[in-house]
Amino acid sequence: MIHGITPCLWFDGKAEEAAALYTSVFEEGEILDVVRYGESAAEVSGQPAGSVLQVDFRIQGQRFTALNGGPLFELTPAISFVVECDTQAEIDTLWTGLSEGGEAQRCGWLRDRFGVSWQVVPRVIDELRARGHDEGWERLMQAMLQMDKLDIAGLQRAFDGS
Repeated sequence: MIHGITPCLWFDGKAEEAAALYTSVFEEGEILDVVRYGESAAEVSGQPAGSVLQVDFRIQGQRFTALNGGPLFELTPAISFVVECDTQAEIDTLWTGLSEGGEAQRCGWLRDRFGVSWQVVPRVIDELRARGHDEGWERLMQAMLQMDKLDIAGLQRAFDGS
């Protein structure tokens, strides 16, 4: 029996710092466990014994593992986490917390200071798309392509043509 799927994020010494940021920025965030390198794992990995190996944490009900695996692999925007928000206040809070020290990108995307890519988007986009209004959807897309952090009111105005 499968008991779930947990994304594992690979870091070079920043797993604990990243998990602390994520659990502080999201309303429902908690550190579940911190595992340290023992002698045998430290010897194989080249990491110092006693340093943080992995941090298990949960945000918004989703479990994650942050692994200090060293410099062998880097994170890529080919995988991102989509965060659907109901309100502009939620978007603003997450955008501010996750983008600090990182890089804002178009259409609600950002790359945080650890290299993890996020899409902070309003749920209303799905609702508007479901209406099947092609002209409105095209105007919304044109507006969204001009935005870094998404603005719900601006997207709604674009969809409505006002």
